[in-house]
Amino acid sequence: MFSLIDTGRQWLDVLLYILMMILFTYPILGGFTWFIGVMCHTFLFRYRQLDWIPIPEEIEPMITIMVPAHNEEIVIEDTIYYLMQKMNYRRYEVLVTDDGSTDQTPVILNRLMEQYPNLRVLRIEKNQGKAHAFNMGIGFAKGELILSNDADTVPEPDALWKYVNYFIRQDAINISAITANMDVQNRTTIIGKSQTVEFSSIVGIIKRTQQAVLGVIYAYSGANTMYRRDALLDVGLFRQNRATEDISIAWDHQFQGWLSLFAPQIMFFMEVPESLRMLYSQRKRWAKGRTEVWLTNFKKVLPHLFENIGRTFMSIDQSLSIIWSFFFWISSFLFVFWLVYFITQVNTERIYHMFTMAFLYCLF
Repeated sequence: MFSLIDTGRQWLDVLLYILMMILFTYPILGGFTWFIGVMCHTFLFRYRQLDWIPIPEEIEPMITIMVPAHNEEIVIEDTIYYLMQKMNYRRYEVLVTDDGSTDQTPVILNRLMEQYPNLRVLRIEKNQGKAHAFNMGIGFAKGELILSNDADTVPEPDALWKYVNYFIRQDAINISAITANMDVQNRTTIIGKSQTVEFSSIVGIIKRTQQAVLGVIYAYSGANTMYRRDALLDVGLFRQNRATEDISIAWDHQFQGWLSLFAPQIMFFMEVPESLRMLYSQRKRWAKGRTEVWLTNFKKVLPHLFENIGRTFMSIDQSLSIIWSFFFWISSFLFVFWLVYFITQVNTERIYHMFTMAFLYCLF
């Protein structure tokens, strides 16, 4: 394939050859990098939480568990029950920001408020999105620490005091947020099971590598992250014009000098899409949000490449990721084209070679 590169200019041929090599080896080198990153996180990372200290009630910081909700009648009651009954912590409240629900969610919440005194509901009449609902809730939250918790998500019972362990460290004064490790609750379909592998292994490995090697993380988990209230206010809260507010605010925090951490030992359990249509809609929104963040922040990183080398490498990686996604579809189209061609020519040797190389590539 590389022999086909002939523009008549040697320097351009070399440049295109290097680019093709990078694109071909990008996922393979990325895989090896992740493994190295996990080793660095395990043995070298400064902010690893090695010991968990039980938090006496008299010094427990107040926590607000904020649950943005829009038409969540199917899951909201079970989630509230869990948050009220199962958490091993005392000084906390649950604040549901009802973002213009038109189903039975408001009725359910009104009934639950009579049952639980530390449950409050902020009703927003017109649906304006999760970021807006969260920003509105900040003004009513009593906690100095705020846990963002999706309506279909539950943290492990010990999650709150484990989160607090990070915020009471001597070196924690500049920690803006702790994002936890996710696992999948609904595993009844092959789509749900595949996302179990993705979240419990691939995503966790990438985040470990980012913070241990680069000193930054690309995104918080919108489903379950604990924020320092002052850090939210410092960056002007969540951006409401972004498809993925959790990615945007992670970058905003780190540009302001805050430290964002991934806590692999704190688990939360979430519902994931179980149909291709729902999965496509989710990933399309993620792709849009990532592209928005890339466009917004690349021009900030470019003039100051060596100011924060980790952030620079992460921007370069995101750029390669976007380019590689186009490269993947183009190369897949070419693969199908040549496969059909060789089938019509009954060239079994070339067909065997194509499938062998494709298998080895996918295996890596």
